[in-house]
Amino acid sequence: MGDTGGVLPDFLSTAAGRGELWRAIELAESLGELDPIRRAAALRRSLDPGLATVALAQAALRARARAKFGALAGSLLFTPDGLEQATRVEIADHRAARYAGAGLSSVLDLCCGIGADVLAFQRAGLAVTGVERDPGTAAIAAANADAPIVTSNAEDADWRAAESVFLDPARRTDRGRTFDPRAYSPSFDFVLDVLTSGGYAAAKLAPGLDHRLIPAGAEAEWVSFAGGVKEAVLWSAAFRAATARDVSYRATVLPSGEHLTDADPSSPAIGPVGAYLYEPDGAVIRAGLVQQVSALLPGGRRIDEHLAYLSADAPVSTALARGYRVLDVLPYSVKPLRAELRRRQVGIVEIKKRGVDIDPAGLRRELKPQGPNSITVLLARVGESRLAVLAEPVQG
Repeated sequence: MGDTGGVLPDFLSTAAGRGELWRAIELAESLGELDPIRRAAALRRSLDPGLATVALAQAALRARARAKFGALAGSLLFTPDGLEQATRVEIADHRAARYAGAGLSSVLDLCCGIGADVLAFQRAGLAVTGVERDPGTAAIAAANADAPIVTSNAEDADWRAAESVFLDPARRTDRGRTFDPRAYSPSFDFVLDVLTSGGYAAAKLAPGLDHRLIPAGAEAEWVSFAGGVKEAVLWSAAFRAATARDVSYRATVLPSGEHLTDADPSSPAIGPVGAYLYEPDGAVIRAGLVQQVSALLPGGRRIDEHLAYLSADAPVSTALARGYRVLDVLPYSVKPLRAELRRRQVGIVEIKKRGVDIDPAGLRRELKPQGPNSITVLLARVGESRLAVLAEPVQG
């Protein structure tokens, strides 16, 4: 996180400098309705050119940050990489609540970045020390959070003496975002050392985490927000032991807070498409808990043992799966499907698929939808057959 997004650490070293920086950013934000060139020119007429550049960069980053931080973005400083990797507020608070729920009072954040998780731990009532290897980013973290921030590599910190540890290793290289744990910084081997040390520790990782990389005794949690899977978290054996039930896999869906674990009842039933079809949330699918969702549904069953489509006999209100009322089930073929959509006067088609090699955008062009109505078409391979399920979303 060496790019500090135009923030000069010199501004953060004194109270006067921080005040000057804050006033400059507020001025830049007040000119937000001007086009970028006019805004920059207006700001440079009022400020030192270097300060104006800093303020413009921070105003732009704050505008982007509101999607993750809401109103809190207006009181924080950012770097481009720090904002990219920072946890959104709701997810950070969810994670911090588990630390507090385990009876812990302090945490060492070994890869604190701009301090987003430090703030979440503080909101949960924990004392926090942050560790950040980049001096500029560490200065920003110290400005964002009223907590001690140590400039150091995570590997060099005295993490074994901490009551609890949190890690969010960098998942970016010079070529951009990486999905290879071997390219993490600090290394994935170091992450595993911390997780298996016997203490309270957790690591935020990419949601595509391979189940084979989960260390023995740990719990893996996948977290989604508003329908998108945001992260996987590995919890150490100490955290796992502190829960009421022994859990290896967990899926949490935010903002509702609903969750499932492998300790919940499951249903292995397989059967035909019924009155309702459900598609589990991505966190549920990645955690391998599709059968646990099936057990929540009236008459719940998978329509094929290889697919994450579930059928039910009645609707259920849950954030753990998206529900559809089935209108019709057709053998998949473009011409009959196009004719049926034309008969129903469908002009807007949402196309979803499981187990079929079909390009939804290309199929939509072939279907040539026209009319005032909308419909969802769920394509699925069931056994050796391909089905087109015509459906409408279950509201609520």
